[in-house]
Amino acid sequence: MRKLFFSESACKETKLHSAPHSWLPLERGKLSKFSGHAAGGSSVESLMKMPEPAVLPHFKPADYVDILAQIHEELESCPPDEKSCLYLLQFQVFRGLGEAKLSRRSLQSAWEKASTIHEKLIFGAWLKYEKKGEEAISDLLSSCGKCSQEFRLLDFVSQVSSTGSYDMSYDEESDEFRGSAVVHFRIRDDMIACDRRKLAALSTPLYAMLNGGFRESYLEVIDMSRNGISPIGMRAISKFSLSGRLPYLSADAILEMLDFANKFCCKGLKDACERKLASFVSSRQDAIDFMECALELGCSILAASCLQVLLNELPECLNDEQVVRIFSSANKQQRLTIVGNASFSLYCLLSEVSMSTNPTSDVSVSFLEKLVESASDSRQKQLALHQLACTKFLRKDYAEAERLFNAAFSAGHHYSVVGLARLASLRGNKHFALKLLDSVMSSRWPLGWMYQERALYLDGDSKLENLNKATELDPTLTYPYMFRAASLMKRQSVEAALMEINRILGFKLVLECLELRFCCYLALEDYRAALCDVQAILTLAPEYRMIGGRVAAKQLRMLVLENVEQWTAADCWMQLYDRWSSVDDIGSLSVIYQMLESDTAKGVLYFRQSLLLLRLNCPEAATRSLQLAREHAASDHERLVYEGWILYDTGHCEEGLQKAEASITIQRSFEAFFLKAYALADSSLDPSTSATVVSLLEDALRCPSDRLRKGQALNNLGSVYVDCGKLDLAAECYINALKIGHTRAHQGLARVHFLRNNRTSAYDEMTKLIEKARNNASAYEKRSEYCDRELTKADLQMVTKLDPLRVYPYRYRAAVLMDNHKEKEAIAELTKAIAFKADLNLLHLRAAFHEHIGDISSALRDCRAALSVDPNHQEMLELHHRVNSQEP
Repeated sequence: MRKLFFSESACKETKLHSAPHSWLPLERGKLSKFSGHAAGGSSVESLMKMPEPAVLPHFKPADYVDILAQIHEELESCPPDEKSCLYLLQFQVFRGLGEAKLSRRSLQSAWEKASTIHEKLIFGAWLKYEKKGEEAISDLLSSCGKCSQEFRLLDFVSQVSSTGSYDMSYDEESDEFRGSAVVHFRIRDDMIACDRRKLAALSTPLYAMLNGGFRESYLEVIDMSRNGISPIGMRAISKFSLSGRLPYLSADAILEMLDFANKFCCKGLKDACERKLASFVSSRQDAIDFMECALELGCSILAASCLQVLLNELPECLNDEQVVRIFSSANKQQRLTIVGNASFSLYCLLSEVSMSTNPTSDVSVSFLEKLVESASDSRQKQLALHQLACTKFLRKDYAEAERLFNAAFSAGHHYSVVGLARLASLRGNKHFALKLLDSVMSSRWPLGWMYQERALYLDGDSKLENLNKATELDPTLTYPYMFRAASLMKRQSVEAALMEINRILGFKLVLECLELRFCCYLALEDYRAALCDVQAILTLAPEYRMIGGRVAAKQLRMLVLENVEQWTAADCWMQLYDRWSSVDDIGSLSVIYQMLESDTAKGVLYFRQSLLLLRLNCPEAATRSLQLAREHAASDHERLVYEGWILYDTGHCEEGLQKAEASITIQRSFEAFFLKAYALADSSLDPSTSATVVSLLEDALRCPSDRLRKGQALNNLGSVYVDCGKLDLAAECYINALKIGHTRAHQGLARVHFLRNNRTSAYDEMTKLIEKARNNASAYEKRSEYCDRELTKADLQMVTKLDPLRVYPYRYRAAVLMDNHKEKEAIAELTKAIAFKADLNLLHLRAAFHEHIGDISSALRDCRAALSVDPNHQEMLELHHRVNSQEP
């Protein structure tokens, strides 16, 4: 659930009381989870045959820290026209790490640093594609008097410098023309009079024709009937030669003039015609038609206009064979016309879109082949070759896949060994597959994916040992948990299988794992729990198909529903309160899904759903739910609140505040005051704002609402009082929140106890939260602040067990080791987490450790990688500057 920003800040300073002396002055990083959406789980009958993990078509360097550091170093010194390509590479690194927010930010940087109009429109289209479904935000911003830059078409014609209208440079007074001052052009029955001198100035060929050694230099009438120009077009050319401007004409007439300009090398006329034609491109068919002309005549401005219209319609336009043919058949010269020097960026985008739709299609192959052709350096080649190899592998073109995987591996992409090992296994040579992996693992620090892959070619205990090692090195890998759970099911240990799959679902919401747990519950005949999971699946992915994609999740839900007792509306609300209070987010999602089938107040329910999805770190699904809340709002003031949250959640805080205020002017409501308090707190750093926020939250509490939301408001109000030093009022708020079932208020009350110097009561309060909460890794982490070092270490060990993505425990343990002068062990503790999580604070602390022991090059590398994660982090910038000055 959303928390006011001051709730976060209120927790920061006490986090350090039990930490070793000076190693943890860094701001605590936010938890980052990932949500997988791959189909292909297992039914009860087919659990024994787990599908192999996919060969991921991502750029996955063996040492991502090193690559990020290289990119940052190059960004500091490279020319401006190379920056966007480096940000694109950074995007690919973060994409391979599963860091969606960081990859999108890199894409935004590529767009901002684009040095050519082609790059600008490519990355603008890519951002729009990444934000598909968010177009409504543009409309909401417009209603607040603000434009969303990402969704606007570029007026690039005005940004491209114009070629001069006249390419000849001569002194009109001194030049002597052999013929008369006026020359007539006959086009069938029409005669068009032109100024010989002005027309000759359009190009060198025309000058030579009208004043050189050609016969036309002496003629007063020249027949142009066979040159493809109409009388209308020739008159327009004559007018252009006199004024340098094109008259208003049809597209066909402009095309004639463009052809004439191309034949006679009239650069200025060609430029003017291109620009005029670019203004005619408004639809996909226009773009297709004009692109053909642009490629034939080498018209880059017109081609760019067509390109923008086509890219603006991604992904739909790739269903058009004509569009696909344009991109897939373009040769090197045509690509230069279409997109300048940005071919690699263009085909990166096109292949990304095509593969997301159908990775095995001919379209994906053709775009990836163009990507390989466009790659200009080693890292680009690694990505392009590996992605094409993955597609060939899926198409069962194994010989070509092997050649490409080998090429990518030879270029330095270690992860491509996975493809080579799979191919060796398919040929029945598991021994060679193991040999390949062992050679990679012996040459560097082994990673989790290496052990996971190695396990595929082993059996029995050796297989499980490798999978356990894979989980130890990278707990985010899904396959090891699923395989262990399936193995336990095979041994009829369904409860143990359930515990295994719950390990990963405790910190990473993966649809495959929810599906597997659903099957476990079916085996136990616990149909209520099975219903809970399938309804959670449908909340996240309404069209999800289960049992290897063979059965729609909706169908399985209907079957299970027949075996459970039906709840009334009152039952559902009671169940929602119970699950919300026990911090059972998946259970809460399921209840809301069920309520939405019958409850008329759908807007409120979709809003509740969005709160849960945010808490589960599913931002896209949360945005979708908020959009649905907006569509189903029962009144204008309710709709304005949901619009405000949509704007706030997408980074438009001021506009969200405006929506809250507009809602309050219509009707005073809990949600409008709550939103205004939230947005105001986040948009203002002025300490005096606290009083206003208190007043707004009090106004909210005086309005009708349910206990779920009033508990949240009381909890947030308590946090404000803590920040203001009003501990008695804060305690009262927290106690009242607990009375109505807001379990998280235990954490606020524990903080009050601690600030009153009562650590024992603070510890006991957090223990109550641990006992009540279903997902309690954060509670253990918070409790660790209120106990001695040994208990702290035990609690933080439990945090890592429950949620290995939380970074504070690693930092704490590393700091303890550093205090005990165990520098290598301290760095190893941080390295263990950095291997699977690109976290600013982990990298910052490791950089500080490296500096402390005099390893300046490693410190500098970590600083640069950390600045790739957050380029504006002030403490990191200062450390980087200090370390950089020490480099020999």
